[in-house]
Amino acid sequence: MHIQTVAVQTLRDHEHGAVVPPVHLASTFELDAATDDGGYAYQRGSNPTRAQLEQVLAALDGAEHGFAFATGMAATAAVFSTLEVGDEVLLPTSVYGGTFRFVDKVFPARGLTGRYVDDLGALTDEDFTPATRMVFVETPANPTLRVTDLRRLVELAHRHGALVAVDNTFMTPVLQRPLELGADVVVQSATKYLAGHSDLLAGVVTTSDPALAEAYALAQKAQGGVLSPSDSFRLIQAIKTLPLRLERQQDNARAIAEFLRDRDDVTTVFFPGSHSEQEARIHASQADGPGAVLSFELAAGLDRVRFVEALRYPVYAVSLGGVESLICRPATMTHEAMTPEARATAGISDELLRLSVGIENIDDLLEDLAQALASAR
Repeated sequence: MHIQTVAVQTLRDHEHGAVVPPVHLASTFELDAATDDGGYAYQRGSNPTRAQLEQVLAALDGAEHGFAFATGMAATAAVFSTLEVGDEVLLPTSVYGGTFRFVDKVFPARGLTGRYVDDLGALTDEDFTPATRMVFVETPANPTLRVTDLRRLVELAHRHGALVAVDNTFMTPVLQRPLELGADVVVQSATKYLAGHSDLLAGVVTTSDPALAEAYALAQKAQGGVLSPSDSFRLIQAIKTLPLRLERQQDNARAIAEFLRDRDDVTTVFFPGSHSEQEARIHASQADGPGAVLSFELAAGLDRVRFVEALRYPVYAVSLGGVESLICRPATMTHEAMTPEARATAGISDELLRLSVGIENIDDLLEDLAQALASAR
């Protein structure tokens, strides 16, 4: 099946013939007294509705196993839960602020080390040590949209016995399937494109490695950060329209990126492949489109605050991936956990704006951006 069909047709209620699967809200389930078994026992360990969602999530990524968590950071924490004292993780300097916060604040107490690399695409054998157990990568990166060659990274990391974990939130399985490129595990904030309506929090982990799957199942049961049945059901329904939503958002984003590049009142536009021809070729070889997030800076003399306040349609708010356009200032919003020095190293200036493009009419969005830029003069 093509992924558009997978999103819609993976689940069927064969028992009752219902087009929409039921929601199982029970916190506990009756067991067989002779065997103490019943398939399901307690919602934290497993739940039929969450299991159905996880079936869909695995199918989308081409994975053997899928796991649904209460938030994207709970999913990321589960990925890091496989590490042991003394282990090291390589990460890009431009990484989601929540991930930076986890590495900065939680790793030291667990005896773990996070080492930041300016360009994971430039890694060599010399960058790996005996302690390197994982490379955690976003491609495109948040919010600079830098691109990393996943095939090369996987080959290099595996040669040194390190796992490759990919945060695929920006691309989703519709546009990029890292497991098929050799990655060991994929994590997503399902709050973003998978849910798509800015109305629920969720996280996803997928893998085909049985040992990792066992560890993530343990993380669900032991740490308890699982997705509720009601939100699992809502996410199942939202995923059905994911390919359609993302197609419209991506078309809009392409048009906006072209519009901004042609303006003399915008100095920098970050979009997947914009940093170099090499990154453009890499992205084209491993993804089916640029996605719908871009970042940009206004030219000197323009007032960023006046620009944002003049916008009628994009909402000034954190997060991304919803049907409505959202704009934020990463330095003080999504990446505020990073030190000024870390943001500077990552290329996140105080004036950088990140735009998550929605499904609004493109003419309305372009007209709005034009009048806001005029207001900022």
